[in-house]
Amino acid sequence: MSFSQFYPLQRHPSTGEPYLRLPEPFDRIIITPPRREDVPHIVAILNAEAVKRWLDGLAFPYLECHGEDWVAQTKEKSDMVMHELRVAEEEQPRGPLAAVSGCPVSCLRGVIDDGTDVYLGAIEFSRCNFPDVRDRAEKERLVARNESRRRGDPHIVWCVGYYLTVPLHGQGIMSCALSTLMRLWAVPRMGARIMRAETIIGNRGSRRVLEKLGFGICDTVRVQKVTSAGELIEGFHVLWWQQREEGGDSAGVSEL
Repeated sequence: MSFSQFYPLQRHPSTGEPYLRLPEPFDRIIITPPRREDVPHIVAILNAEAVKRWLDGLAFPYLECHGEDWVAQTKEKSDMVMHELRVAEEEQPRGPLAAVSGCPVSCLRGVIDDGTDVYLGAIEFSRCNFPDVRDRAEKERLVARNESRRRGDPHIVWCVGYYLTVPLHGQGIMSCALSTLMRLWAVPRMGARIMRAETIIGNRGSRRVLEKLGFGICDTVRVQKVTSAGELIEGFHVLWWQQREEGGDSAGVSEL
């Protein structure tokens, strides 16, 4: 891909997919769109005890049909963003870089010596649906306003979710991958300036990932419940990240 509207994406030499590569020491890991053959790997990771205990809302057990649906939906979103980039390339090939509606790459892959790769996990950005807001009318207002904002609007509140294969937990890979996507894509190409995430109380690993990137806890929702995977939890932390206009990163809550 040329240094133009597709920047900073590269083209995969074998599949033709767009991809981003992590910096050293994780430069053997790339991030691409999903593939149909990812499904068995997705199912295995999301059913692993060390992963599913910190998830809520996903079907459990997580079956191939669920993985197939996720791949299809995520690939459709990726294709939409790539279409936006192609249109921008035709209309303004020399820039300025156009704002797009999302991130076209989401799946982490480890590249091995023969050039093939193995699925490691995923990172997803989506417009926030404010799951911690209990008042139904207020939640609907916030979601509707967030959805109505045009792509690139710095007031869009984005949510991020992620998971990684268990053997790679605790090595700094997810922090690096999320930092790379925010720095190279979410901020410059999506116009992201406000982002939030939720972590189940007790999930110290996920909380550390976010805090390394400047997310800070703005609320703790204490509600004892049984997750979709059958785990009893005490609630969750709500973490926010906000980029100030002058370029500094800070945690905080932005008024909608």
